[in-house]
Amino acid sequence: MRRALRILAVPLSPDSGNVGVAADLTEEITSEIDIRAAGIVHEFDMELQAQGCISGGSGQGGAVATYPLHPTPGHSFVSMRLSLHPLRTRPDLAVLVCLLLLPLGSTTLEAQTTSSTQGADVQSTPEQRYGDWVRRLPFRAQEYSFRRSNMIRLLDESGGGIYIAPSSDGLTHGDTFRQLEDFWYYTGLEVPNSILVLDADAGRSILFMPEDDYRFSNPGRANDFPGRPLLDDYQLRSIAGIEAYRPMREFDAFLAQMVRARRVLRVNGGAAGALVTPELPDFGGLNALQTMILRIQADYPTARLQNAFEEIAQGRMVKSRYEIQKMQIAADATAQAILATAALIRPGIDERTLQGEFESTCRALGSQTIPFTPIVKSGPNSLWPWRVLAAHYDRRNRPVESGDLVILDVGCEVDGYISDVGRTFPVDGLFTTAQRHKMLISLNAADAIIEAIRPGMTFRQLTEIAYEAIPDDEERYMQTPSFFGHHIGMQAGDPALIDEPLQPGMVFTVEPWYYNHELDIAVFVEDVVLVTEEGVEVLTKDLPRMPEQLEAVMRGNR
Repeated sequence: MRRALRILAVPLSPDSGNVGVAADLTEEITSEIDIRAAGIVHEFDMELQAQGCISGGSGQGGAVATYPLHPTPGHSFVSMRLSLHPLRTRPDLAVLVCLLLLPLGSTTLEAQTTSSTQGADVQSTPEQRYGDWVRRLPFRAQEYSFRRSNMIRLLDESGGGIYIAPSSDGLTHGDTFRQLEDFWYYTGLEVPNSILVLDADAGRSILFMPEDDYRFSNPGRANDFPGRPLLDDYQLRSIAGIEAYRPMREFDAFLAQMVRARRVLRVNGGAAGALVTPELPDFGGLNALQTMILRIQADYPTARLQNAFEEIAQGRMVKSRYEIQKMQIAADATAQAILATAALIRPGIDERTLQGEFESTCRALGSQTIPFTPIVKSGPNSLWPWRVLAAHYDRRNRPVESGDLVILDVGCEVDGYISDVGRTFPVDGLFTTAQRHKMLISLNAADAIIEAIRPGMTFRQLTEIAYEAIPDDEERYMQTPSFFGHHIGMQAGDPALIDEPLQPGMVFTVEPWYYNHELDIAVFVEDVVLVTEEGVEVLTKDLPRMPEQLEAVMRGNR
């Protein structure tokens, strides 16, 4: 026997997640139960226990929960089932469904998802939860809170305003999902179609998020796409520790209110300097940040949009010890994968096979994805930068020949953090005299840079030091518009400022490349370095880099 007692509309606060419910349980239960929950299971249970109506229970705010009731004289039901459902049409209300179940003599009820059709229950696929699918990164909510607080401080020091960071749209076209870096850095969440707001003037953060994940819904295939709630998933909320959560459908109204109030809106412009209005290209498209900027400018012509790139860079350039640990793991995996790839180098093998070996080794060592297409180039291909090589379909599939040099410019990614490392190997096991000479020119420049790294130095100063170590007649083969390297972290080009003094915790590459088209010689060595209080630590120090060491690696492969 099943009896629904009452369906009530109750106040619901989307901002804080607090719920207040007053349920008059008529007929079978004469006492009144007062439930006040903050989306926390234990508080939900304790309130029911305080009324003497349950002996225990386990449920979550917004989810179905079943509680055994203490039998009372004259009442024939011993279990109650509660389900709290926000109303899409009225975000300020929710529905509390109360069911008293089972005849006297039964003592338990298994929680289940059911629908009644002429008295029969039809089983369906359980609704999915974020925590069932996502392996959380090893960062506590306090770290994300610190990152947001640090960004708010940087914004406040540069004039305040409201920083807006969009998430990915969630479409991967079959690839592994990867969140947009700014959103991921400040929240740790892999949710689609969301926007993080950091209000520097009020000192708070707001996450606008869809009620449900559209990727888990398909009305025509409910068995395979059973739905996944996002906004009301309090386990998800615990990951980032953000102060307020609001439905994504409220963002436009929020933005309009901020524009009317003449609040400054800050966005990542992609580079330092004044914010540049994106233009729709004749070919290709805009990225998520450019699309958001263009839409805000089109919908709100009076909006006070300003660039927040410098503040983002200042925050993200300095890594926490937890980030550094992940980057060391990624560097170690990359080094091992390079050695595994070098073991296959011999005349006749093609570049794609070497690339495949590198990728498979990275994944075997725990890499969830590859941060950029591995650059494996040999012979005449080694003389060209990756963008030129990638201009044609089959150019990067060349069979290696005797006498060639093979350059690897590659990286693994572990838990969202990457490495970017380069080495040059002689196919025949020995460098020629000319090849060895050019290798030493590149290595001498790299060593000069590494030796000079310490807090207070700038990339511009390090570039000047590099050119002092490069012979004048070789400088035209070693050209750079800024620095022989780049900051890394969550991407191979983490936001950075060339004139920002180095600080402990900064991680970047050192890679004085050499391309000599006259001698048909190109060499490349790239290392990852960490700025410390004392100076520098080379995270890739265990990977052979000197000519004789690289030759020894090749001899060991024979």
